[in-house]
Amino acid sequence: MADVIADMLSDVPPEMGTIFLGMLAGLAAAAQLLTRRKDAAASTWLAGADQPGKQAYEHFAAWYSVVWMGAFGVIIAAQLYEQFTEVEYLGVLGGLALPLFLQPVLAPAQAERSLPFWKRYGFKANAWIWIYSFIGNYWYTHYFFSVLKANYTFPSWRLNYVPFCLYLATHFYFSSYHVLSNALLRKVATTYAAGPARWVFSALMVLCLSYATAFMETFTIAGFPYYTFENRSMAYTVGSAFYGIYFIYSFPMFFLLDERSYGPARTLYETVVDACGCGMLILTTLDLVRLALSIPLTIPGSLWELVH
Repeated sequence: MADVIADMLSDVPPEMGTIFLGMLAGLAAAAQLLTRRKDAAASTWLAGADQPGKQAYEHFAAWYSVVWMGAFGVIIAAQLYEQFTEVEYLGVLGGLALPLFLQPVLAPAQAERSLPFWKRYGFKANAWIWIYSFIGNYWYTHYFFSVLKANYTFPSWRLNYVPFCLYLATHFYFSSYHVLSNALLRKVATTYAAGPARWVFSALMVLCLSYATAFMETFTIAGFPYYTFENRSMAYTVGSAFYGIYFIYSFPMFFLLDERSYGPARTLYETVVDACGCGMLILTTLDLVRLALSIPLTIPGSLWELVH
C-alpha cells in the first residue's frame, strides 16, 4: 500500500503545489472584503429544518459518502479489481449507486412522506445528478479521450464506448461532490452579507473547488491501473482545469435546486430542464476549449458493446 501511495505521489508535478497555494492566496485575499451578516450566528453548512427534504437528502448523501469511499479504498488497496469481470464491475458500482436512488423512496424526510415520490427533494436531486452524469459520460468522456488521450482498459459493457458501470459510479461520486459544494456555498451565503464582495468570493470559491475536486478524483484513482492517460502530469495540471469545467456550472446550479432563500421549489419537469441546460453549457464550453486547441473530436465504438 505504501508503495502504491509513493508511486501516486511521484507522478504529481511540483507545479501543483504552486497552483494550490495560488488558489488559497486568492481566496484569502477575497475573504478580506467580506462582511459578516448580523444574523451570522445562524450560519449553517447543511440544509436546516425549514428545508426538511433537502436536509434529509444532504445528511444521507454526506454519511453515505463515507461508505462508498471506504468500499473504493478497500477495492483499490486490496486490488480486488484484478478478479473483476464486466459482471462484477457492473454489480459493485451499481450496488454502490443503489442506496442513493432508494433514499427518496425508503428514507425521505418525515415532512415529505405524504408527498408523491416525484415531488420529494431527494428524487429531484437524484434526477438532476443522473441526467448531469449521464450527459457527462455519454458526451464529455470523449473529450477526455481526444484531448487528454485517456483510456479505459478494464472489461465492461459500454454505451457509446464508455463503460456503463461508470455511468453508475459517477452518480455517487457526483452526489458527494455536490453535497460538499452545497455545504460550502450555503455556509458563505448564511455567514456573510450579500453584495459584490460575497459574489466575487463565492465565484472564486467555485472555481477553486472545481479544480481541486477534479484533481483529487484524478489523483485518488491513479492507483487503478486500468484508467490511463498518455501524459499523467498533464492530466493533473491541465486535465484538472478541463474536468473542472463540469463543476464550474454544476456546483452553483445544483445548489439553487429547492434552496428556500433563492426561490420556490422546482417541479420535476423544471429540475430536468435545469439539468439539461447545465449539461449543454458544459458541452459547449468543452467544445470551445477543444476547438481553441485545434484538437479533432473522435468518437469510436458502437451504441452498446462488450469490450474485454
